[in-house]
Amino acid sequence: MGSDPQFAKYPDLTLAQHIFTLANTPQSAQPTSLPYLQNAIKEHKMAPLYRHLAHPAEGVLNTVGEGSAQTAIPPQKAPSRRASLVSSNLLPSKRPVPSGILPWDEALYEELKADNERELEGFQKEEEEAEEKAGETEVQAARSKRAEFWARVGDKDKAITAYETVFDKTGPLGTKIDIVLAMIRIGLFFNDKAFVKKQVDRASILVESGGDWDRRNRLKAYKGLHLLTVRSYNLAAPLLLDSLSTFTSYELCSYSSLVVYAVLAGALSLKRVDFKAKVVDAPEIKAILGSGDEKPDEEMKDVSASTAERAAGIVNVAALGSSSAVEQQTESPVDVSSLARLVNSLYGGDYRSFFLSLATVEENFLTQDRYLYEHRAWFVREMRLRGYQQLLQSYRVVGLTTMAQAFGVSVDFLDRDLAKFIAAGRVSCTIDRVQGTIETTRPDDKNKQYADVVKQGDALITKLQKYGQAVRLRGSERA
Repeated sequence: MGSDPQFAKYPDLTLAQHIFTLANTPQSAQPTSLPYLQNAIKEHKMAPLYRHLAHPAEGVLNTVGEGSAQTAIPPQKAPSRRASLVSSNLLPSKRPVPSGILPWDEALYEELKADNERELEGFQKEEEEAEEKAGETEVQAARSKRAEFWARVGDKDKAITAYETVFDKTGPLGTKIDIVLAMIRIGLFFNDKAFVKKQVDRASILVESGGDWDRRNRLKAYKGLHLLTVRSYNLAAPLLLDSLSTFTSYELCSYSSLVVYAVLAGALSLKRVDFKAKVVDAPEIKAILGSGDEKPDEEMKDVSASTAERAAGIVNVAALGSSSAVEQQTESPVDVSSLARLVNSLYGGDYRSFFLSLATVEENFLTQDRYLYEHRAWFVREMRLRGYQQLLQSYRVVGLTTMAQAFGVSVDFLDRDLAKFIAAGRVSCTIDRVQGTIETTRPDDKNKQYADVVKQGDALITKLQKYGQAVRLRGSERA
């Protein structure tokens, strides 16, 4: 075990989830997400984030020139929306957001800004006194406070710059890893995938050079969540599933959230044998999801994170990414029985229930989570494909009507949907609408191996010929 993790308090990823919810479903999110956001802005003095979200002209939660500022703004020519470096990726999509979701208060902003300036002056004074009277350790402590301050108030660029300054002056490897993990969370907060990838690779190099056991496991969860956001479910699933038994990264997300992410990634990408062992029968997952057939107990409506594993089918995942036990206890539990039915119906071959539970999972999880929202259509399409492939593997010929009835869809829908996968080479079968049958066309392994050898051999010969021509040409030039 290494030292306790540092810089783990900010940024609050729960806040990013509430911003997403507020922009995605503003009406239903008003009673919960709006108060949470407003309270966080006031409590943590988040003047930069408040401006980028709610400013009448530049705020991404308001249309250009609109807002609810207390001071009237004289009518002017509406300026073009300027993309904010801080919050340009905070919203779930490019579709317009209704104006006035987060009211703009000029007096509040000036008050928060003044508080920020006083706090920064205190950090500067502390650093100068440390340089004169104390050692490098005290100077680093003041720099670290400034970095955490920028992460707390929601200024991405200044937070990263401050963390880089602390990183360059830091000696212990564990502290360096903690700084990089903090920058990864900043990237996740602002949905900067390229930045997160760069920092994940950086953290991996540091961990491999001598990171302790705890930080290795924490990085595994960070890397798995990042891969989930970039649609690499096949790479994310092993990392997320392995993190379940050693999870300590509560600053990243709650344990129940990790279970949801791991289940979705595993259901999509794992082979049937691994899916059975690592998802269907995994004790960590069964503790959260239950058997899928049990219904939530009416007496267990108030389920906290500490008692979630004793509730079958209902668990507290209301704000995915929440790390505070107090916050989790005050949130209403969310029914995860549909996720359990998805897992069990896919493995058990109950395809009608599988399609129904897939639709419910899309509505309850994919469209409600900031990490999953962007890929929801792709995920549903790939899960339908997995169901088709699993059924067709068991038959040489199957009736089109029979298969449509098994999935609970119409023949026309199945024909259109399956045809897309056939044309893309994702399913090896042919549809005969005249006979009303689907015939699988499994390629012979020996013939496939022979074809692959011929294809690879031709490519190798072509490369050798090009190489020979280049060598002869250079030889003639030397002569």
